[in-house]
Amino acid sequence: MTRRIKCIIAYDGTHFAGYQIQQQKRTVQGELERALSIIHKGQFVRVHASGRTDATVHAQGQVIHFDTPLAIPDEKWPKALNALLPDDVIVKQASEVSSAFHARFSVKKKEYRYRVWTGERNVFLRHYAYYYPYPLNITAMNEALHYLVGTHDFTSFCSAKTEVDDKVRTIYEAEIIQEGEELIFRLVGNGFLYNMVRIIVGTVLEVGRGERCAQEMKTILQQRNRSAAGKTAPGHGLYLWHVSYDN
Repeated sequence: MTRRIKCIIAYDGTHFAGYQIQQQKRTVQGELERALSIIHKGQFVRVHASGRTDATVHAQGQVIHFDTPLAIPDEKWPKALNALLPDDVIVKQASEVSSAFHARFSVKKKEYRYRVWTGERNVFLRHYAYYYPYPLNITAMNEALHYLVGTHDFTSFCSAKTEVDDKVRTIYEAEIIQEGEELIFRLVGNGFLYNMVRIIVGTVLEVGRGERCAQEMKTILQQRNRSAAGKTAPGHGLYLWHVSYDN
C-alpha cells in the first residue's frame, strides 16, 4: 500500500543552486531524493514541493510530499531523513496525508519574508540579509506596500523570464517589521510570480530612499511592464517562511 508523506523542511540556500533539480548542480530536491533513494534501497522516489526557490534563497517552512510503500511511522521520518541529509537541510516535521493532498496544487497561502540589514556591515549576516546602509523612510515604504494589497496583475513585479501567462495574484498582507537595525518585509499571498517578492523589495527600498513616491506603486501596477519597477533585490535575503493549506 502506498502512503503519501508531507514534510515541512528548512534549508540554508547559500550553497544550493536552488530548490529544483538541475543536472550537475547541487539542489535541495536532489539531496532529498538522494536520501529517500537510500531509505528505499535504491528505488527512485520523486519529491514534490510547494514551489521552487532560487539559488541562495532560504526556507524556514518549505513543504514537500512524496509517496512511499514503507510503513515507517510519521515521527520516525524526520530522524531517518536527517541522518542522510547534509547539514544545510533539515526535515522539521512529517505526517501521512490523503492522496488528494499535493504540496504545490493544494496551497492556499504562502508567506515570504525578506531581511534587510541597515546597520554597520556584519560579516555574519552576509549570506542571510541584504546589506543596505542608507537612511530609509519606513512610513513611506509601508504606504507603498499598502498599494499592493489586493488582487492585481503583477506583470511589472515579475521577471521577464516568467513562463506563466496568468500574472494575476492576490496579496493578503504586506508590511515591514522593524527590529533595531533590521527590516523584515513580510508578504502573504495566494501565490507569487518568479522574482516577485525580490522586485517588490527592490522597488520599495527605492521609495524608502526618496527615489520614488509611494503612490507610484499604483502606476507601476497599471503599466504591466517589468521596466517600470525597481531593481531585483538579491536572493540571499529571501526566506520562504510558511505555506498554508486547508488543513
